[in-house]
Amino acid sequence: MSYPIDYTTPDIWINNSENGGTFANINKPTAGSTHEKKLPVGKHPLQLYSMGTPNGIKITIMLEELLALGHSGAEYDAWLCRIHKGDQFSSGFVEINPNSKIPALVDYSIEKPRRVFESGAILLYLAEKFNELIPNNLDERTECLSWLFWQMGSAPYLGGGFGHFYKYAPEKIKYAVDRFSMEAKRQLDVLDHRLAKNKYISGQSYSIADIAIWSWYGQLVLGRLYDADKFLSVKEYPHVIAWANEIDNRETVQRGRIVNQSPNDQFNTLRERHNMSDFEF
Repeated sequence: MSYPIDYTTPDIWINNSENGGTFANINKPTAGSTHEKKLPVGKHPLQLYSMGTPNGIKITIMLEELLALGHSGAEYDAWLCRIHKGDQFSSGFVEINPNSKIPALVDYSIEKPRRVFESGAILLYLAEKFNELIPNNLDERTECLSWLFWQMGSAPYLGGGFGHFYKYAPEKIKYAVDRFSMEAKRQLDVLDHRLAKNKYISGQSYSIADIAIWSWYGQLVLGRLYDADKFLSVKEYPHVIAWANEIDNRETVQRGRIVNQSPNDQFNTLRERHNMSDFEF
C-alpha cells in the first residue's frame, strides 16, 4: 500500500485494519480478551508465559541465573505464548496481564498465587524475592534501578521505533528510519560511555540491569536484532561490544536466551522449558 506524502491528520482518528505491516493481524486499539482459553500450569513454583523476544528472554535468563546460584525455588515452567497468533489475548493470559504483553509470571509458591507483569517488574520481583542480582547498598541499588528503568523507557524507541520502521513496516519511510536510527545510536553511545568506566551497567557487579539491557542492546550489537548491526555501525561502540560478548558467554545466558524460541531459528531452541534436562540436546 502507498502512503500519501500530503497526508494530514483527520479531526478524529479511525482505525484502518488494512494498514499493513508484519503485526497488522494482531494490532488493535482495544484491550481485553478475544477468546476463552485457560493457561496451562506445570509443577514448579513459578509459571512463565512468554516468547523468546528481547523482553521475554530477560526473565528466562534471570531464572537460569537464580537456579545456578542454588535457588531451587526459582524452578519454573516456561510456556510459549505465540504473540503472532494472538495467544496473549486469551482470557487466561489477560487475567494475569491486562495489557496483553509478554512476559507474564505467576508465583504459586505462596498461599495466594501472585501475578507479575511487565519485564522490568518481573526482574525486580525476582531479585527481591531471592535477594540476588540487585545491590543491597542503597547507592548501588539506586544506580541499578536507574539503569533498569532507563532500559524500560528507551527500548520502545529501539523496538517499536527503529526495529519497526527499519525491518517490519510495509514501506520504508526515510523520515521514520532516520529519526529512530539517530535515537538508537544515541542510546548505544550512552551505554558505551557508561561501560568505558564500568565493568557492568550498574558498576562492578552483574545485575538485573545488565540482563535487561543486554537482552536488547547486547543482542543488537551481536547482530541478532533486525540484521541492523552493519546499518547502525555498531563497531563504533567497542565497550558495548566487549560487555555484550562477556555476558553472551555466560552459560545461564546461553540457556535462557533459547527458551520459548521458534524452532526455525538457527540455533538449538526450546519451545517450552520444564526441567533442566530440557537443555540436553
